[in-house]
Amino acid sequence: MQQVKAVVATAKGEPVSIATVNVPDPGPGEALVKILACGVCHTDLHYREGGISDDFPFLLGHEASGIVESVGPDVSDVAPGDFVILNWRAVCGECRACKRGEAQYCFATHNAKQQMTLGDGTALSPALGIGAFAEKTLVAAGQCTKVDPSARPAAAGLLGCGVMAGLGAAINTGGATRGRSVAVIGCGGVGVAAVAGAVLAGSSPVIAVDIDARKLAAARAAGAMHTIDSSAGDPVEQIKQICAETYPGAEGADIVVEAVGRPETWKQGFYARDLAGTLVLVGVPTPDLTLPELPLIDVFGRGGALKSSWYGDCLPSRDFPMLIDLYQRGRLDLDAFVTEEIALDQVEEAFDRMHDGTVLRSVVVL
Repeated sequence: MQQVKAVVATAKGEPVSIATVNVPDPGPGEALVKILACGVCHTDLHYREGGISDDFPFLLGHEASGIVESVGPDVSDVAPGDFVILNWRAVCGECRACKRGEAQYCFATHNAKQQMTLGDGTALSPALGIGAFAEKTLVAAGQCTKVDPSARPAAAGLLGCGVMAGLGAAINTGGATRGRSVAVIGCGGVGVAAVAGAVLAGSSPVIAVDIDARKLAAARAAGAMHTIDSSAGDPVEQIKQICAETYPGAEGADIVVEAVGRPETWKQGFYARDLAGTLVLVGVPTPDLTLPELPLIDVFGRGGALKSSWYGDCLPSRDFPMLIDLYQRGRLDLDAFVTEEIALDQVEEAFDRMHDGTVLRSVVVL
């Protein structure tokens, strides 16, 4: 057992605090990881606000990189000293999805079995089974993906959630590739990553939609060829016009990635698709939101696919090393997503800046 400093959310809507946390030694199939960096993600704020569950207190943080310090019995994929990115989809290898070769859809992903606790023994709920706003955390060994140790920890860790979610939504879920147009609605960290993914895949045109000029500027920096301020006009008609200029007769984008998680923007994405186009929902909605009413004939008549993308349909063991390699070779600018590096006790202020839209990612560096 070790004691470490960590960021804890103790009650719904209350500011987070620094607490001393007890971290057990790793048991069978578990790994103890010394955290080097962890991004401040909207999901952590959702936990603090009670938008995911009410299993307080929460040990926040999940978008992380670190060094494996020790492992429990029966662990062979990682070893002490390995530089890893943490993931929240440790696949089981035994479920129907895994056995049919679709481990990215694993039905039985798992976390560490032992619980981390506060000093008084109160069990903590680690965010997405990770809890990485901490000096060290205990995870299932399958949540550790070994990557090139020369990669910058603050940038590499972002693949653990938001950047992977956006890249994967465009490429893995949406099928972005050459000859296909992509529109991304909502250009926070996940949306800008979707833009970067579409550009990386060779899609054209790549269109970014938002109401914030700063976010649209970030999307342009990531390679968006067109930007649309949706507060100044109908984005659906503008997307259609841009796509028709490249592909005469097109009635919208081949792929629309909705990275907001709102019924209004989802409906915009539905109608901004070309016939037989794909709409991908990657923005995380709150539990009270419902799909907007649509004429069923429109759902039938437009064809195509309406998908949701969970973690960018990624397989960490396949995708993380590949993306780190692209980063190291200058083809994927992960550094651009790191707006600022902060200390462990500055997470609450980082939530405020997230609300203000002034950052793509604040990253805690330990």
